[in-house]
Amino acid sequence: MTNYLIAFNDEWVPDLTEDDTRDRGAAARAVIAEMRDAGVFIFSDGALDASTVVCSVDPSSGSPVFTDGPYVETKEHLGGFAVINVPDDAQARYWAGRIAVAVGWPQEVHRFPHSVGRTADTESATRT
Repeated sequence: MTNYLIAFNDEWVPDLTEDDTRDRGAAARAVIAEMRDAGVFIFSDGALDASTVVCSVDPSSGSPVFTDGPYVETKEHLGGFAVINVPDDAQARYWAGRIAVAVGWPQEVHRFPHSVGRTADTESATRT
């Protein structure tokens, strides 16, 4: 099993009415519930944007320099994500497609090639 990140940038989200936001949120939560039932769900969060950035860290001086807020040169911000654990790319694509259709905007799929810190114990614990 491999961990995958399904994510979208805040800029990809169209302007929505309150009703649209509520409906799409409910649709996304339904897909997350299906992921839980299928035993592939690990973690997710949404409604992220520039306002949720705590700080940025610049190591170029040899020591970490912390600045409140987003990195100045960043034009895009993470809008939301889900981390899943599935057998292959096809399953990751399936769940990303389900989320994309539910919310109505693009998603990216990233494979975590080296899921450090994940053990069989934590894998089974996330599925209960």
